[in-house]
Amino acid sequence: MKLPRRLRHGEEASLVEHLDELRTRLIVSLVALAGGFIVAFIFHTHLLDWLNQALPADNRKPVTLGVTEPFVTSIKISLYAGFALALPIILYQVWSFFAPAFEEHAQRIVAGFVALATGLFAGGLAFAYWVVLPPAVHFLTNYDNEQYQIEVRASYYYSFASLLLVGIALIFELPIFILALVRLGVLTTAQLRRNRRIGYVIMIVIAILLPTVDPVSLVFEAVPMLILFELSIWLSVLMERRWRRAETGLAAAR
Repeated sequence: MKLPRRLRHGEEASLVEHLDELRTRLIVSLVALAGGFIVAFIFHTHLLDWLNQALPADNRKPVTLGVTEPFVTSIKISLYAGFALALPIILYQVWSFFAPAFEEHAQRIVAGFVALATGLFAGGLAFAYWVVLPPAVHFLTNYDNEQYQIEVRASYYYSFASLLLVGIALIFELPIFILALVRLGVLTTAQLRRNRRIGYVIMIVIAILLPTVDPVSLVFEAVPMLILFELSIWLSVLMERRWRRAETGLAAAR
């Protein structure tokens, strides 16, 4: 399969050519996802052991209640991990398809944001795994433990843990998302500061919508989101000033 060529800014292309490029980039993304899934499935037992570390020491082997549950659970975990592995390629394909709509200087900026987004995603995964998941699992598995015989079901636990990890990792993309909108002129720092309280409410709502049912994980999700949002505002203020000075200097040089 021939990799698609990225169009230059202002380069004309027919509707058929655009559709053909979109089809090819979707195929590349799906191939990357399939490759990530295969790699993850080969090492899926290590992934399961990795997730089991958050469980109580005497209950680190979840139970299954169906004939197909072990296989289906392994497939689901491998898909989540495959998506994380393929994310840089998927982001690059999305960026390359939309890049011609932006001027050359904006293309370089967005390309840098894509690279930073990959690093932030990895940082979000690490934060979720080491900071959020253990106390959340501890709270849930010890809540009213005198009243219940606690048995952790594999499919439920792995789905909960995987969605929690991926959800928080995506939330860590917030600074890049806001910086990109400010740099491309969709938002201004004045608008962000003026609507700061609305932004706080949106962050809390997003935290509630993440896969959590306990106050511990909710706090561990909401607090970093609020901090990230506030940091995004001040980072946008700083970068907006730098961008304006750079544009002013470029205009004066001309």
